[in-house]
Amino acid sequence: MPEKIHYTHCPICNATALTKIFTVKDYTVSGEKFDIIECSNCSLRFTQDVPDAQNIQAYYKSENYISHTNTSKGFINRLYKQVRKRTLRQKTKFIKKITGLKQGNLLDVGAGTGDFLAAMRKENWQVTGLEPDADARKLAKEKNDIQLAEAANIYALPENQFDAITLWHVLEHVHDLHTYLEKLKAALKENGRLIIAVPNYTAKDASVYKEHWAAYDVPRHLYHFSPQAMKILLTQHGLEILNYKPMWFDSFYVSLLSSKYKRIDVKGEKAKSNLFSAVLNGIRSNGKAIQKPRQCSSVIYVIKK
Repeated sequence: MPEKIHYTHCPICNATALTKIFTVKDYTVSGEKFDIIECSNCSLRFTQDVPDAQNIQAYYKSENYISHTNTSKGFINRLYKQVRKRTLRQKTKFIKKITGLKQGNLLDVGAGTGDFLAAMRKENWQVTGLEPDADARKLAKEKNDIQLAEAANIYALPENQFDAITLWHVLEHVHDLHTYLEKLKAALKENGRLIIAVPNYTAKDASVYKEHWAAYDVPRHLYHFSPQAMKILLTQHGLEILNYKPMWFDSFYVSLLSSKYKRIDVKGEKAKSNLFSAVLNGIRSNGKAIQKPRQCSSVIYVIKK
C-alpha cells in the first residue's frame, strides 16, 4: 500500500482543533475520495490521507492535467489554452511592473511545460525553472527549448539570486511546505518579489459548488488556502504580503469544471458542463471580488521579505 499522510495537527499552525468539512472525489485520475479538513485556528483547509511525495506522481498521469501536457481535447481545455496565451502576456507585464525592472533574473517553480518562462525569455529576462514531472520537462524542451531542472534542485538554490520568484498554482501541491518557503526566501534578492498564486476556497464559486468545486483537485492539492491562512503562513517565515491581485478567468474556468463534476455524479462520466450556469456563477464570483480582490476564485499574492 502506498504511504499516506494523516494529519493530527494543522500543517501551518500545528493546532489540533480540526473539523471535517466534506468529502471530495478525484474526477481527473483515480476516482478516489478524500476528506477536506479545516483548522479552526488559522482557517487552512487541507486534504486528509494524501499520498506521500514518493507516490503522488501517479495522480498527475492524465491527459486532462493540462499544465503537464499540451492537450486541446474538449471545450474546456481548448478554452484554457486560448486564455493562457493572453494571460502569459499579462504575466510578463505584471512581473516587470512589480519588480520595476525591464530585465532581471526569474525563477519559476512548478514550471510545467515552460510557456511562462519562454514568454519571459522573449522579454530578455534570465530564466530558471523547476518542475517535478519528467514528461512536462521533456515537453518544455521540445516545445520551448527550455531545460527545466528537477524540483529537488530547490534545496540547492543560490542565495540572493532572483529578482522574481513565481509559483503559479504550485504551493498547494508542495509536501515540504515550510522548507520550500525558507529556500525561496533565501534565494530571493533583498528587493525581490515572491509571487504566489493559489485557489481561494472563501470565493463565491467555492461556496456554490461545495464538494464539487474543481479547485479542491484532490489529492494533488494538498492545501486549500484562505487569505487569512496564507498571511499566517507567510508571517511565520518573515514574509510580508504587499498586494493581492485577482485572477479573473479562474472563476469561469473552475466553474466550468465544477459544473461538469456536479453533473458527472448525476448523469455519468460523459456529462458536460452547464455552460450558462457556470458562466453565471463565474460572473457572480468575480462580482464579489471587484471591491475585494482577495475574494476572487484564485488570488495572486505579491510578497517581499
